[in-house]
Amino acid sequence: MKNISKDTLTLCPEFKSSDWQQINKGSNIDYRALIFDDNQEIRRLLWTVFDMRGYEVFTFPHPGLCPLNHVENCPCPRDEACSDVIITDIEMPTLNGLDFIAQQVEKGCKCKNIALMSGNITDDVFVRAQLLNLQVFQKPFTIEQLTEWLDRIEKDIAPQRKLTDWHLKGK
Repeated sequence: MKNISKDTLTLCPEFKSSDWQQINKGSNIDYRALIFDDNQEIRRLLWTVFDMRGYEVFTFPHPGLCPLNHVENCPCPRDEACSDVIITDIEMPTLNGLDFIAQQVEKGCKCKNIALMSGNITDDVFVRAQLLNLQVFQKPFTIEQLTEWLDRIEKDIAPQRKLTDWHLKGK
């Protein structure tokens, strides 16, 4: 867990002064997050939030750049996942975020905590997201909404669980 100060938050002017205490509220488990958004500022903000909570964070401007998009089946060993959290925007170049997640689920993705974010969530998108058991964040959403979700899901992440590194090979 990294220690942060109020000065760190000046990198992200959207933060309120009270947000830094909520973000710092992680645990001693090393978590991993994959973030997909074509907006660099959103990727940077989410990277900061996750990093401050002690996550190893990988960001991508769209799913086409992620190794997960280039495999036919989930290559993670039976009892391992490549990430604890995946969060993706819907509208991105090359591949819609919801379609990307649906493909990953179909391939056997073992990540249990997946969130979808968008400024334009239609009823159809919401129904598809519910069927895939996804957390949905309507943009703009607050840091508090994100950290409340992280607090809930982190309680269910087993400290002894293993994360695979197959997608990091060759980097």
